[in-house]
Amino acid sequence: MSAPILQVKDLRVYYHTEAGAVKAVDGVSFDLESGIRMGLVGESGCGKSTMAMALMRLIKEPGRIEGGEVLLDGVDLTKLSEEEMRQRRLSEISLIPQGAMNSLNPVMRVKDQIIDGMKDHGVELSEQEMMARVYEVLDSVDLEHEVAEMFPHELSGGMKQRVCVAIAISLHPKVVIADEPTSALDVVVQRQVMETIQHLQENLGISMILIGHDMGLMAQSVERLAVMYAGKLAEIGEVEDVFSKPLHPYTELLISTLPVLGRKGVFTGIPGITPSLLEPPSGCLFHPRCPKAFDRCSQEIPELREVEPGRFVACHLYD
Repeated sequence: MSAPILQVKDLRVYYHTEAGAVKAVDGVSFDLESGIRMGLVGESGCGKSTMAMALMRLIKEPGRIEGGEVLLDGVDLTKLSEEEMRQRRLSEISLIPQGAMNSLNPVMRVKDQIIDGMKDHGVELSEQEMMARVYEVLDSVDLEHEVAEMFPHELSGGMKQRVCVAIAISLHPKVVIADEPTSALDVVVQRQVMETIQHLQENLGISMILIGHDMGLMAQSVERLAVMYAGKLAEIGEVEDVFSKPLHPYTELLISTLPVLGRKGVFTGIPGITPSLLEPPSGCLFHPRCPKAFDRCSQEIPELREVEPGRFVACHLYD
């Protein structure tokens, strides 16, 4: 396994309210190896998007990064000044946002939005050379050159998402975070966009974190998988291992919710609801919903630890 390009150590992000601190990300640690696609999956509200914003240093009040480290090639992003971090966004670590229409400037042509990012990071080229770079990134996401002259409202949902991908990879960053990049697309366009993202990641050698809640999409798109629940990581492993032999009961239940061919109209869910991050339950946060819980689960918080080579789980069943 190659050396990690990104190391997250004990990251904590809290949203401070009048009722108290909401622990959206609470003590999360993981490594992302160079050139690897890692998935981050979990139910809505588990802290996935907060994690993405924290890695990009885009958390806004009342949220704050309370502690931990985010090491990109050995440099702790949490310790950089705002200007230093601004220069690393897009050039070293970039984000494919969840809502393409809300992320693109509605009054700027596509070419100007791509060029704006490059100029802001010191790319000095002639107008002709800059347009050649624009066409190059549009080619890389399978968009025609005439898209450069269009405004976002003239594009379909899939085309807007491809423009966001083009902007994200325009400066060849080391890490790309894709926050549910296909959530608003139909299944056909979703597959096309994911194939484009995978192709780019492999060709450019970029490391990627794909955030989502669709276990089926993760099974087809990533190499390693991290499962998140209520602000903490429940399990990490190679995607084939996680699906063939899930270790955490939550992971097992997530996989069981996938529809199965031949069982038309039969759908399963996970009993109960996600816990309040303002007043979480004692012990393991999943124990009120866990079919395998025992006394210790309600008393002690399990630590994420390696139980097999490359496989990590936070569950008392493996202590």
